[in-house]
Order: sequence, then C-alpha cells, then structure tokens
Amino acid sequence: MAVSSNNSEVEVAGSVQLFTGVHNFKVIAINPTLTELQSIGIQAKKDPEYSVTIQEETYNKLVFWCHNPEKDFRVKFEILMQPKHRTSKDGSKFMYANNIGQITWSADVPAYDWWKNADQTRKAYVGEDTLINFTKAWANVANGGEVSFDTIDKIVNGDVKELREYVKILADNQLRLLVGVKDGKYQVVYNKHFGRFKPMRDDLFIKSLNEDYGSFNAEYNPDLKPVSYSPSLITADVEESATATTEVSDKDLWES
Repeated sequence: MAVSSNNSEVEVAGSVQLFTGVHNFKVIAINPTLTELQSIGIQAKKDPEYSVTIQEETYNKLVFWCHNPEKDFRVKFEILMQPKHRTSKDGSKFMYANNIGQITWSADVPAYDWWKNADQTRKAYVGEDTLINFTKAWANVANGGEVSFDTIDKIVNGDVKELREYVKILADNQLRLLVGVKDGKYQVVYNKHFGRFKPMRDDLFIKSLNEDYGSFNAEYNPDLKPVSYSPSLITADVEESATATTEVSDKDLWES
C-alpha cells in the first residue's frame, strides 16, 4: 500500500499543494523541451509552445522553471518578448537600457545626470526590462555591475542558448519570488519585483505592490510570509489583466 499523505493541518488543492508568499528559488531550466521537463519532475504530455498571441500581437516566451528547495515545489515564470523596440502608446518615447542594467523612458538617448555609460545605451526590446531585472536578482549583480546579453537580438526571437548557459553558471544562486494562486489552482509568479537572496527585503515587494500598475492578480497572504495556500487569504485585484499562466500588465500592453 502507498499513500501520499499530508499533515491534516495542511490545506491542499486537489492533488497539488500550492504556496503563496515570498519563497527562495533556484532556476533549474529555461524553455525546456518535453524530455527536459520530465527530467525535472514536470509531468507534461506534449512539447511546450514558446510563443503566444495576445490581442493580435505575437510574443516569444522565456519560461524560467524555478525550484524551491525548502518545500520542494516548482513554479514557472514567463517573460513575453518581441523583436521590436518598446515605445510609449503615442510613440513619443522609447525604453532605453545600458550595459549596467539601467532602464528608463526617453524621446532620445537619455541625458539624465544619473544615467551612466551613454556610449553603451540602446533602445530596449519589448520584455527586456523584465529580463534585466530578473537577472539582476538571480545573478546578484551589484549596483553598477554589468548585466547585458551578447545575443539579445536572438533572445527576443526565441533563441535562448545564452540564457541556458546561465542555468549552469548560476546553479548555486537563489533569488526570491512572490508567488500566488490564480483561480484556486494555478501557481503564478509576481513579475513587478524580484528579490535578492541577501538581504531579504520583503518591504521592496510591498513597495512594488503599492505602486501604480503594481498589483498582483492572484491570491496571496498580505504579510508575504512563505506559507501553504489557503483560499481565504486575500481578494485579488481583478482590475489588472493577466492570464492564468502569464502575467501581462495593462501597463505592458499600453506601452508596447
């Protein structure tokens, strides 16, 4: 006889235990094949698709599979990217990035006092800001440290060879992600802030959640402590649009 039991104090949804709050994760795969998914314990039945169409716009997906070693659960975090420069809705401004991970909006090459390395500044692609911020936390990049991608032109077109190398290089690194539950059964990841393993700054997640377009369309515990999911946690903000598996904010669609 075999019984996959849980303590009676633990609330589970169906056969899958879900979690909320800020947890530590290691990145274990990026855009894995079906065989690779199965090797990390994800029981998929067909090869995953790494493109999606939203409001007649096609995006290439970067899918980061992350593992929490303490509670032994996995989540996937998705970034939607396009091989076109990100502009404001009226087309008057572009998003710019430089080689140390600074990101800003400007009508021309940024000339702000705080902007560094103007000679290594370029227009950013759709989704690149999220990739940069995620990588900063994952690689624990110090302020002013370099964070750029040699093959960004390929990455936005779905070629993730360079990023997959970082899974090996950063195998021992951890970052902190806020996870919630969508529709009572989907584990989703907050995409507006990513935390470093040290120092553990939950206040920065709270700050982001309180900003314009910063809400998280999922159920999560307001104190952000890492806990098992309970349906009575918090009422999600339903004003911001998102899918069950991919967070796409109104701001992203408005500015892209």
